[in-house]
Amino acid sequence: MSHHPGVAEPPTVRRTELQRHPASVPGRLIVQTLFEIPVGLASGRHHHPGEEVGFLIHGVVAMEFDDRPTLTIRAGQPFLIPPGVVHNARNITDDVTTMMLSTYFVDETQPLVTQCG
Repeated sequence: MSHHPGVAEPPTVRRTELQRHPASVPGRLIVQTLFEIPVGLASGRHHHPGEEVGFLIHGVVAMEFDDRPTLTIRAGQPFLIPPGVVHNARNITDDVTTMMLSTYFVDETQPLVTQCG
């Protein structure tokens, strides 16, 4: 790993998988992640092959959709995103990394996240 004194690594969006288990429904998985978005960044437009049930732990996020109004989600609030709905989670705080806990009920044959152009 190269290290340059005085040069900080740029902040990045980070999705940490916490657990993954087969669901009681054949062909489906339950995946839980911790998703962190630094100040000024966003997840990028993407969708999932199943439901995303989430809870914002820290900060404020603008959840932008292609087909519906933007939803402002604050710490302590839950959200649900239907399968295949394109969305972009944008950190809209001035000074904190947002943190959300997301649980996905997804098709086991598909990637968890598909980025959109």
